[in-house]
Amino acid sequence: MSILIKPIITEKATAETEKFNRYAFVVDPKANKIQIKDAVESAYGVSVEKVRTMNYAAKRGSRYTKSGIQHSRISGYKKAVVQVAEGDIIDFYSNI
Repeated sequence: MSILIKPIITEKATAETEKFNRYAFVVDPKANKIQIKDAVESAYGVSVEKVRTMNYAAKRGSRYTKSGIQHSRISGYKKAVVQVAEGDIIDFYSNI
């Protein structure tokens, strides 16, 4: 089971990285904070101080078109904001 699915690289997440040394990831919905901490430490070689998690629910919608009502669904996910120790950095762009 892969705990870390992908990093979140948005303006808000980048600002938190520069200001507070926090990084955001989309993680497996069944993973707990201890598993997320161990996965980040082993994948990036940093020491994690704090982990915050958020569960985002699935969103459902519908729209009216010529062919009738179209239903849509955006799947839910779990987000983790990881604060690493002072002086440690995670470089997402190193392997491009």
